[in-house]
Amino acid sequence: MEFNTLQKAMMDAMKARDKERKDSIAVLVSAVKKLAIDNGCREDIPENLVDQAILKEIKSVKEQIDTCPADRTELKEQYTKRLAVMEEFAPKMLSAEEVEKILTEKFADVIATKNKGQIMKAVMAELKGKADGKIINEVVGKLCQ
Repeated sequence: MEFNTLQKAMMDAMKARDKERKDSIAVLVSAVKKLAIDNGCREDIPENLVDQAILKEIKSVKEQIDTCPADRTELKEQYTKRLAVMEEFAPKMLSAEEVEKILTEKFADVIATKNKGQIMKAVMAELKGKADGKIINEVVGKLCQ
């Protein structure tokens, strides 16, 4: 996703006076800017950096939901709404079938070793940010049997 698209969405939320949506998108914008500064590309932010920041923030919100006490329903509801807004901007992730297809085509030689650690090391470099790590791990486990 382009950084300008994210900023425009935040402006639209501000104009619509949708505070929750604006706050959720502002968290993403802030995370992208921080990551861009850390990587030394403050002016021209590449799409993969934007996607990386979005995925990191989504993971953080999911952890907040998981660790939220059961009696704090209003807080959990707030986190759930934030997650829903953030997922609108998340890059499309590969399905388990697509991951398996990529692994069997590109990494057949590594899979032949049946060494799960070696396979994961080779595969994660290629699929990081394109597929969920849990799905990749499950597919690799299935292929190693």
